[in-house]
Parts: sequence; C-alpha cells; structure tokens
Amino acid sequence: MNATDAVVMRTHLQADLLRRRVEPAVAADPNRALFASLVAGQGTGFGCLGADLGLGTVAFVRMLNHFFPGPVPRTRARELEAIPEWDDLRKLMLDHRAGRHRAETWMADIVATACAGRDHLWQDLGLADRAELSTLLHHNFPALAGRNTGDMKWKKFLYKQFCAAEGIYVCPAPSCSECADHAKCFAPET
Repeated sequence: MNATDAVVMRTHLQADLLRRRVEPAVAADPNRALFASLVAGQGTGFGCLGADLGLGTVAFVRMLNHFFPGPVPRTRARELEAIPEWDDLRKLMLDHRAGRHRAETWMADIVATACAGRDHLWQDLGLADRAELSTLLHHNFPALAGRNTGDMKWKKFLYKQFCAAEGIYVCPAPSCSECADHAKCFAPET
C-alpha cells in the first residue's frame, strides 16, 4: 500500500470509529476524536505503537468499548522495546493530569510508550499531525503542556521536564535560547 492509500484508509477508519453510537457525554469528549486518530493510525501502519497502543489488552478493550462500541478494528502487531524511563514519563504526565477522566491514564500510558519510537512523538503515536498531539497534551495534561511556552518538540520537552524533575541537567547552556542545539529542539516538525 502506498502512502496516499494509507492516508485514505486511515481517514475512513477514523470516520467509521467516530460514527459509532455512544452516549452524548462520550461523543462530546475531545479524547474520543484523539483515540479514533490513534487507533486509525495504528491500524493503517502509522506510528510505532503495538496493537494495544501500549495499554495492554484489557485496558485497550475497555477504551474501545467506552469510546467505540462494536467490532474491534483491525490493528497491526508490532514489537516496541520498552524504555527504562516509561514509569517516570507516565508519572510526570499523571502528576499534571486535568483530573477529568480515566482516559488521561490511558493517554499517559500511550504517550509514554510512544516515547520509545525514533520519530517525532506525533509520528510515533500515529497521529495525523503535530496539532493533534498538542491538543492531546493540552486537554489531558494542561499544566504540563502549558510549560511548553517556546513550542519545543514534544518528546524533547517531556524528557527535559522529566530530567529537570529528577535534577538531571544534560544541557550545558543556561537557557534554551542560548543553546547551540536550539534549532534541533524548536525547528518545525516535518
């Protein structure tokens, strides 16, 4: 399948998921569209996440039943090596959760898992673009996302926040604006 076909299939799968009947409160939850994008991206070969998005089978099925009751969409089996900082990244996000919904825990698990990928975080998640990732982080972890005032790339930002919380300072520059690698952290993501 070529890239254009994959994008078309992704769009159709996402639309199919969002057409499924749910209670009005669930339909109005912004996470519903984000989960549809995550599932559609994974199911059509985008991103690095495994078939359960890093949630484990039980939580994955709960998430699907909550947001998209009906037949389980086809997902692709993939192996992703675990990262030692997974628990710490998850905790960082959960410490800043909005506190509105259990979906925040699912999102923290998924994002922490995708941090093991080798591309931009939005790509590793299988999202359509960086704006979806920004929406995901601002909705679920607003206090944390609000700290990214310079529009740093999200994966770099999460790791920088994690390292700072642990008292680990790997950047020799006193501030990002003075760092020789500024363009690598803040350049547009393509």
